[in-house]
Amino acid sequence: MKMTLKWINAAVLSAFSTIALSDDVSQVKSHFLEVPRVDVIGTKDQQFKQSSTSTIIEQQELESAHVMTTNEALRKVPGVVVRDEEGFGMRPNISIRGLNPTRSTKVLLLEDGIPLAYAPYGDNASYYYPAIDRFSSIEVLKGAEQIKFGPQTIGGVINHITPNAPQAFGGYVSATAGNRDFLNTKINVGGNGMLLDYTHKQGDGGRDNTYHNVDDLNFKLTKAINDYHGLTFRANYFSEDSQVSYSGLTRAEYINFGGRYNPFKRDDFETTRYGTSVTHDWQISSDLSLITNYYYSYFTRDWWRQQSNSSAGNIATGVGCAAVGNGRISGLAVDTDTCQGNQGRLRTYDTYGVEPRLSWSHDLGQLDMGIKAHYEEQRRVQKNGTSASARDGAISENNFRETNAYSGFISNRFDFGDFHLTPAIRYEHVENKRKNGATSASSLVTRGESTIHEWVPGVSLAYTPNDQYTVFAGVHEGFAPPRTEDLIGANGGSVDVGVEKSKNYELGFRARPNKAFSIESTLFYNDFDNLIAVGSVASNVALSEGKAKFGGLEILGRYDFDNGLYSRIAYTWLPLAEQESPFRNVLTNAIVGGSASGNRQPYAPKNTVTAAFGYKLGQWDAMIEAVHVGRQYADFAETKVVDITGQFGEISSYTIYNAAINYKMPAYKTTLFLVGKNIFDKEYIVDRTRGILTGMPALIQVGARYDF
Repeated sequence: MKMTLKWINAAVLSAFSTIALSDDVSQVKSHFLEVPRVDVIGTKDQQFKQSSTSTIIEQQELESAHVMTTNEALRKVPGVVVRDEEGFGMRPNISIRGLNPTRSTKVLLLEDGIPLAYAPYGDNASYYYPAIDRFSSIEVLKGAEQIKFGPQTIGGVINHITPNAPQAFGGYVSATAGNRDFLNTKINVGGNGMLLDYTHKQGDGGRDNTYHNVDDLNFKLTKAINDYHGLTFRANYFSEDSQVSYSGLTRAEYINFGGRYNPFKRDDFETTRYGTSVTHDWQISSDLSLITNYYYSYFTRDWWRQQSNSSAGNIATGVGCAAVGNGRISGLAVDTDTCQGNQGRLRTYDTYGVEPRLSWSHDLGQLDMGIKAHYEEQRRVQKNGTSASARDGAISENNFRETNAYSGFISNRFDFGDFHLTPAIRYEHVENKRKNGATSASSLVTRGESTIHEWVPGVSLAYTPNDQYTVFAGVHEGFAPPRTEDLIGANGGSVDVGVEKSKNYELGFRARPNKAFSIESTLFYNDFDNLIAVGSVASNVALSEGKAKFGGLEILGRYDFDNGLYSRIAYTWLPLAEQESPFRNVLTNAIVGGSASGNRQPYAPKNTVTAAFGYKLGQWDAMIEAVHVGRQYADFAETKVVDITGQFGEISSYTIYNAAINYKMPAYKTTLFLVGKNIFDKEYIVDRTRGILTGMPALIQVGARYDF
């Protein structure tokens, strides 16, 4: 029986109010100096004492480097590899500790503690990502403490923090322009607990015949009702109207025309997202607080494209399409307009829920607990057009997917002097339903449903003898629910695919012996009983699963010299990314694409480094950054030679360089800046999933920011 948000909230408030009756609320002081929100990590001091690997990318680092995309920002975090796609970072592919990055399906994405993905239970894929300009900082949490967030606990949690709404009137405007028709304009203004933030970005993507046009509007209102209650209301609107193709290049196209080539002139990608949330913070007593998030988002995506990947046989059905596909394989300069066919993959998602979280500081430490009711509705339609520019056509897919998920966790940090022991457990109950409606080819309607539930335990330990050193260790179970379509087949029957499960271990330390130097290093080992490789028309593997293990070392360090020089490095060494058993097709049980025990996992480079060196002198701040990604395989068979489609074969290592120069003029409240991305214009392959895709070419940008 479906539980309503109203019932859950009433029950939680009643239960927690009973706890509060034993406390002296008269001793509560005003709590609302901070914005009511859920942090994954919290302050730098809180982060230093945590018993799991954690990183905060701070606002100053984002602003001084003039980070253009979330991809660029997350490369500053060890253990995280981000694969580029279209150049603007609108659909990032995030990997944590060796897991496949495709569509960021192995990562939990949050914004102020609220789900950012449109379907984190039923279809945890990133076809929407807000502009990085929206955020003031980013938190990345791995290890056992991520059990307090869910459903994904296999890779890590990435929480994007939005700026606080100021009390005093103020803000800024900025503008950036550059080559490839790049333009980024932004206004941020607020006061009296309100904040309005608007970003517009536009410019060419990484290939021919690609262009992006993005608008991101956000409003935040924060009010302290009294000494015990505070509210944060958020509303945002996001839209993207872009010319984006899906297919990568064939081997011959890449050789003949280079990585910027793209023959598709009529492909179109449009998204719209509305989101709103309310966060209520109730300081029940001096030691007891309750934060409750209510959230809702609506997301729609229409992607019209002629081809899903570089395989000639996968082009949309229509007159002349086979000839275009064969020409691409042969490396000919084809006219894709002669292909009288395309596909419109149309998606709409509604996501909403409520999540109260209780925190109680007691004599032995701190208790954290919470429950969540979360609901998703997916409407998926595919229409096959009869021309290259068609925006309607015959329906070939028409289905509705529904997910109702209920979860809860309890975690308690026990303080024993300098030791802090934190056991935690999470419970997930997920109900999935699928209805396949009639299409133009069939009047048959089928239905199916499936339910899964799982306990997710973990424990972590930290030893902090002083404010300069912390040693930590942890073990927890990784869990991720399968997609609705992977549990329930098109005919309404169940598919024999299990949940993703792993055992994850880490051992690390943090040190800040003085103000100039800080370092964090972690050894990790993740052993998967069942790892799912998601299949789709865009992938060169079918839906498959198998056993795998990952292990390595992460290092994050920074040193600030007395003369204004500074340096930082994020390094990941992944010597172990092994298939422990052959990955098998879930439907046929056949071994997938040469997979074998002992083979290295695809898209898992052994070495990744992001290192920066900068200099601050007076009003000047200059920085140069190197980003290195080691070689990697694109399939389970460790294929080295590139095939004709470009989808199989080794991806060579690459190193690119970014730079930024800032000049502040305090008398005019203005900052001028010059920014370069991939300043040596290196062409490098980043992906073969649906054919060869290359990274963004050189970008040179100039801009100014005025604070008021």
